[in-house]
Amino acid sequence: MTIAAVALATLVGYILGSVPMGVLACRLRGKDPRRVGSGRTGGTNVYRTAGLLPAVLTVVGDLAKGYAAVAAARHLLAHDAHGAALAWAVSLAALAAIAGHNHSVFLGFRGGAGTAPNAGAALAVNPSSFALAVVAGLAVLLGTRIASLASMTVSGVLLLAIGWRIVDGSLPPPLAIYAFGQAVLVLWALRPNLARLREGTERRVSLGRPPARTHAEGP
Repeated sequence: MTIAAVALATLVGYILGSVPMGVLACRLRGKDPRRVGSGRTGGTNVYRTAGLLPAVLTVVGDLAKGYAAVAAARHLLAHDAHGAALAWAVSLAALAAIAGHNHSVFLGFRGGAGTAPNAGAALAVNPSSFALAVVAGLAVLLGTRIASLASMTVSGVLLLAIGWRIVDGSLPPPLAIYAFGQAVLVLWALRPNLARLREGTERRVSLGRPPARTHAEGP
């Protein structure tokens, strides 16, 4: 029963993560982020595609997906509230939400880079780690205007913060699966951005609404 509940939590996390909030938000403006810029469905490319309001709706919706995945896991494993199975379910559901966002079953296994659903899951897992990661990510974004660097900063801070809380006993050890897994998923999705960062060609986020582009670039 417990194994089945963990598996169900993982599946629910993936389905929640797969909901294409960016595509739905862009429909408000009659646009499709998959045809613009990087082709990703996260907040940055939605902003480039359709402007501020759809981008805000996308980020909020994507945060909610990650948070809901963890909440669903806790509900399904409520009978094991203080056991390892719950921590495993939370870790796997959070990772599944990121994977679903990046490789959505509703979009032919395309999607975003996982930052917003990752942050939403972190908020549910450990609010203090979430706060540290978001503050650091925003600082990098405002300082460099490079969204991919901000995404990697959020992921790196989460890895360190959650890892520290596992070491000091504040969080259960199975959450290390989430801490390391989220970093792998985000970095894997940002492979093209890492290449452009090395080449010095990574695009910066404009403060004004930029013209839509059709070639692959940006996070």
